[in-house]
Amino acid sequence: MKKIRKSFFITFAIVVICGLLVNKQVMAADVSLTFGAGGEGQEMGAMDIMLLFLFLAVVPSVLVMMTSFTRIIIVLSFLRNALGTQTSPPNQILVGLSLVLTLFIMTPVIDQVNEISYQPYKEGVITREDALRNAERPIKEFMLKQTEKKSLSLIMSIAKKELPEVPEDTEGTEAYMALSLTVVTPAFILSELNRAFTMGFLIFIPFLIIDMVVSSTLMSMGMVMLPPTMIALPFKIMLFVLVGGWDLVVKTLVQGFK
Repeated sequence: MKKIRKSFFITFAIVVICGLLVNKQVMAADVSLTFGAGGEGQEMGAMDIMLLFLFLAVVPSVLVMMTSFTRIIIVLSFLRNALGTQTSPPNQILVGLSLVLTLFIMTPVIDQVNEISYQPYKEGVITREDALRNAERPIKEFMLKQTEKKSLSLIMSIAKKELPEVPEDTEGTEAYMALSLTVVTPAFILSELNRAFTMGFLIFIPFLIIDMVVSSTLMSMGMVMLPPTMIALPFKIMLFVLVGGWDLVVKTLVQGFK
C-alpha cells in the first residue's frame, strides 16, 4: 500500500507540474485551442488545458469505480484463487477479460451518453457544463440500479445527507436521482464489493469440497507427506472444464447487471 500510495502521489505531482508548465507556456504565448468542425466550436484556454491534464490523470480510476469492472475483476481473482492455479490465467488476461466484459455491459450506457451529451456538445448545441450534466444521468442511473439500499443509506448517514423530496408516485431509481455522484459512487462501490465477495464465497465452496475429500483420502491412505493441493488441482481443473465453468461465470457476471 505504501508503494502504491507513493507512486500515486509522484504521478499526481508530475501531472500538476506538467500542467503548470503548460499553463505558463500557453499564457505566455496567449494560445487557445478550438474544438469543432471547421474551426467553429468551444475554445479551451490555459486553465482548461491544465484541467484537461489533471482530468486525464484521474479519469481512468474514476471510470473503473463507476462501471462493472470492479465486480468482474474481483470475482475472476477469487476464481483463480479457488482453482489454486496461482498465476494462471495471468493478471493481463484477467484484466483484459474484465475490460472486454465491462465494455460489453456498459455499451447501452455509453451509447446513451454519446446521444444526449457528446453529440449535442460536438455540434455546439449545448455547453460543456450541460454536456457533463447530461452525461451524469445515465451513469448515475446505472449505478443506482446496482446499489443496495443499505449501502446508500450508510453513505447518506455518514455524509449527513437526506433524500430530496420527490413526488409520491416516483418509483425505482428516479427517487434517488437527485443525489450527487459523491454519494452514489461510494455506495455503488460498497455494493459491488459485497456482491463480488458473495460470488467469491459461492465459487470457493465446490473447490473447497474437493480439497477436503482429497485431503481426507490421502490421510486415510497414510500419505501424509504428499501435498493435497498437488493431487486436488487436476480434479478441480477437470471439474471446472466439464461443467463449462468459464461460460457459467461470464454468463452470471453479465446477467447480474441486467
